[in-house]
Amino acid sequence: MTETDYYELLQVERTADDKTIKSAYRRIAMECHPDRNPGCKDSEARFKSVSEAYDCLKDPQKRAAYDRFGHAAFRNGGHGGGGAQDFGSFSDIFENIFGEFMNGQADRRTNVLRGSDLRYDLEISLEDAYHGKQVELQIDTSVKCEPCEGTGAKSGTSARTCTMCHGRGQVRAQQGFFVVERTCPSCRGVGEVIADPCDRCRGEGRAEKRRSLEVRIPPGVDEGTRIRLSGEGEAGVRGGPNGDLYIFVHLARHSVFQREGTTLFARCPVSFTVAALGGTIEIPGLDRATHEVKIPAGIQSGKQLRIRGAGMPILSGRGNGDMVVQVEVETPTKLSSRQKELLEEFRKTETGDECPASKSFFGKLRSLWDG
Repeated sequence: MTETDYYELLQVERTADDKTIKSAYRRIAMECHPDRNPGCKDSEARFKSVSEAYDCLKDPQKRAAYDRFGHAAFRNGGHGGGGAQDFGSFSDIFENIFGEFMNGQADRRTNVLRGSDLRYDLEISLEDAYHGKQVELQIDTSVKCEPCEGTGAKSGTSARTCTMCHGRGQVRAQQGFFVVERTCPSCRGVGEVIADPCDRCRGEGRAEKRRSLEVRIPPGVDEGTRIRLSGEGEAGVRGGPNGDLYIFVHLARHSVFQREGTTLFARCPVSFTVAALGGTIEIPGLDRATHEVKIPAGIQSGKQLRIRGAGMPILSGRGNGDMVVQVEVETPTKLSSRQKELLEEFRKTETGDECPASKSFFGKLRSLWDG
């Protein structure tokens, strides 16, 4: 499958600075946001693609890895399941590139043994994003092997130093004027080999298992919010440290409210009599409270009224955003005989001054015809 270059997705040069990349992402994300293009699958797919591109390029380490290896920098064999995707370990990449220069004969085993990071995409309702939620995740991942306690060797035995790389995990080969270093094919970079591997994990020190994990989603999370759970990723090889789990939050479409940051938007139909005479309407909020909104007499369709503090909670902060109610004047379609008579009486009393915008519009048209 062809993968589009991240820089092309954001329409920036490869030399673009962080400010330019951020500005480009905001512009494109606003254009293709699903809330602005309801029901459009192409816009939804494009929004996910540019979000993925920005998530990579805004991070200096991820961007450096992508610039060198492209999309291959984030593939690591496809472990995990149940909604989880393998992130791969960036430390492996940077250790391979810079380890020899930064630390000479540095021991590479720590990075090789570390488990991979995992990604889990979680969809929640707007109500759950408002109040927060305790969720239970089911993740298929690797955990420390119980029979061998993560060593990879049968009980009573142990690993021995690899004779090919002498425990370094890397082997060197001369190619002309250059010395090329690569992962040891015998021990796969671990530095040790197991003569009598564990029957269950076959020397890996880890085994596949479905895990249940309780996670608290804090109030105020937004689309694309990333929650990092340290040490909850894949188990490391032969007792190495676990990777991390990254939960990416996605919000389901709401039947009434639309969200932009901490502001909630709602379209509210009102009868033409309320619009003409004024009145009060009640709006139930996500805070489970009823908010009274005063409708001024003569309000027009499209007018927005703001309710302070009735919007979304501020993530990791205090207070709430606002709720914005957009008034839509509804023309009645089912009238009784008496109502029709009253409206006919009203029409007979009209002078045109009741609706100045309409009077002005038709006055301009008449002036054009007269001309």
